[in-house]
Amino acid sequence: MSERELPQVDDGVEVDTAIPGREQRAALSAVRVEFSGETYSVDPGETFTIGREGDLEVDDNPYLHRAFLELSCVDGMWWLANIGSRLSATVSSAGGAVQSWLSPGARLPLVFENSVIVFTAGPTTYEVSVHVHLPTYAVSNQVQTSVSGETTVMPVRFTPSQKQLIVALAEPMLRREGVSVSDLPSSASAAERLGWSMSKFNRKLDHVCEKLDRMGVQGLRGAPGKLAMNRRARLVEYAVSSQLVSRADLPLLDAGDLDED
Repeated sequence: MSERELPQVDDGVEVDTAIPGREQRAALSAVRVEFSGETYSVDPGETFTIGREGDLEVDDNPYLHRAFLELSCVDGMWWLANIGSRLSATVSSAGGAVQSWLSPGARLPLVFENSVIVFTAGPTTYEVSVHVHLPTYAVSNQVQTSVSGETTVMPVRFTPSQKQLIVALAEPMLRREGVSVSDLPSSASAAERLGWSMSKFNRKLDHVCEKLDRMGVQGLRGAPGKLAMNRRARLVEYAVSSQLVSRADLPLLDAGDLDED
C-alpha cells in the first residue's frame, strides 16, 4: 500500500492523502523552528542542532548540553534526535493528542504539522516549536474537537487539590507568552504558593506521579520502586504539553484548600 493510500488509524489520526510522497516532500519542504521570538528555517539537506551551543543557542545554562537535540531530514522524513547524554525532552504533536518522551540516544519522526518540544535543564524549562510545511499525517476533526475543548487527552482523574499542585508547578509555563523560557518552581515555593506544608505537598506530589506512572507516562520513576529525582520537571512538561492543565486553571491557585485527599 503506498503512502497516499494509508487509511485512517484507530487513534483518530489520519493521513492527509493530498500530501506528496516522501521524495517530493523532501525536495519541497523546509521546516520552521521557533523559540523566544526567533524563527529559523531548516532545509532538507541541513542538520540543525539545539543546545547551549549550535544553530539554536537556547541559553548559557551549564545544566544544558552544548548539543542536545538534532533536527535532520532522512529519506524524505524529518527526524528529531536526542544527542545528549543526560536530559530528556517531551515532544507533543497534534494539539497535545500525541505525546512522546525523547530520552538520550533516541530519535522520532516529526510527522505532524506542528510539534512542541519541552525540556528542563536545572531550574529552567524551555519550549521550542517545529512546523513542518508538508506533514505526513493530519489530525481528524474528532481529535481536533477533543483537544480544543474540555476533554482531557489522558483518561486519568485528579482530585481538586492534586490539580492545584500541578497548576502551582506549571504556573510559570502557563503564564508565559509563546514558546520561550520559564523557571521551574521549587517544591518549597510551590507549597508556599498554595499555603501547604511540605509534607502535604510531597504527599500529593507522590500521588499525582503514581497515577500518571500507572497510566504509562514515562520519566516519573527512577529505579524500581523509587520516584525520579527530576519528576517535577517531567510532570510540568507532560501536564502542559498534553493540555492536562491550561491557563484557564490558574484561578485554582487562589481557591484555598479544596480537599483533604
